Amino acid sequence: MKNRVTTLTRRASEGERSTAFSREEIRVSVRPRWRVGLVLMIAVGCAQPDGEPVTTTIDAVAADSQPVAAATTREARRPPLKAVPRPVPSIDRVMIISVDGLRPDLLLRAEMPRVRGLCKSGSFSFWAETAPEAYTLPCHVSMLTGTPSEKHGVTWNDYIEESYPNVPTLFEVAKQGGFSTAMVSGKMKFIVLLKPNTIDHYYLPPDEPVSDRQVAERAETILHQHRPQVMFVHLPGVDTVGHEFGWGSPEQIAAIARADDAVGLLLDALADLTLTDSTLVILTADHGGAGKGHEPNDPRSHFIPWIAAGPGLRQDYDLTRANLKTIRTEDTFATACTFLGIHPGEDVTGKPVLEVLETDRPK
Repeated sequence: MKNRVTTLTRRASEGERSTAFSREEIRVSVRPRWRVGLVLMIAVGCAQPDGEPVTTTIDAVAADSQPVAAATTREARRPPLKAVPRPVPSIDRVMIISVDGLRPDLLLRAEMPRVRGLCKSGSFSFWAETAPEAYTLPCHVSMLTGTPSEKHGVTWNDYIEESYPNVPTLFEVAKQGGFSTAMVSGKMKFIVLLKPNTIDHYYLPPDEPVSDRQVAERAETILHQHRPQVMFVHLPGVDTVGHEFGWGSPEQIAAIARADDAVGLLLDALADLTLTDSTLVILTADHGGAGKGHEPNDPRSHFIPWIAAGPGLRQDYDLTRANLKTIRTEDTFATACTFLGIHPGEDVTGKPVLEVLETDRPK
């Protein structure tokens, strides 16, 4: 499949902002070769950060273009998913929250009462490791496929249409397993995860940057309207501020506190819908950073937080106490699949972090 870079967004690096354009142009530009049946809540005119949600519900996608047909063929040839016993029967939902660029030591410095509350009510490590690239898209695709970039094929970090991972995503295996899915992202380039027929409800911003609160509010709306069983939420603000002012700067510490507020909105929404007792929440990041960037093979970029909370999980448990060498970002995919009763697959690098289970506590 030939990669085609959109003419609307040209970013040489992750830290650069995209040029402003109208919401109508967004609507036309995304998947221009498809005949897509979509319900769109989009206002024509200049994009306003505080405008109405650009929430898109996928009702149907006609497979009349070659990329969609190819994706459908790959899905048809894939063997049926194996079911595995759910380690906590009451958990039948997963929410993954990624705070883009959140370095673990900065989490500890900043005011993050809601995230600290997740640590208190769950299991955590501040020594988890991301993918070697330490860039947003390759790392997030590894997080959501359980595979390294050599296998999933996403080595770019820009907005590219109609190019998807070479392996199944969490949304894809969840849909095959009968779960409803949703994605809410603060960066447009997460279009890479919008494989046809895999995400029921999603939000991509009409313009960048957007605040973490705006993203959380869109996610809150989708939660209340659709209650998706598998949901991924990407908060961009910490990374955006890091590129502008630097990692560890006072401005970024304040941005981390705002990210905590956004996490609080998501947790409150789960509570309001009485879904807390049936949801595994995983909070993590794609990379850290230093200076005004995040370079590969820099330990300040490589280590990320990894927190899991939910019913049946160890509480206030530092996972470095367990007989566990390390947690990798690929393990997020495998852990989510296992808790949903889906076998992650034999060719997946990630392993489920079962050390979070209360019943697995060493004597």
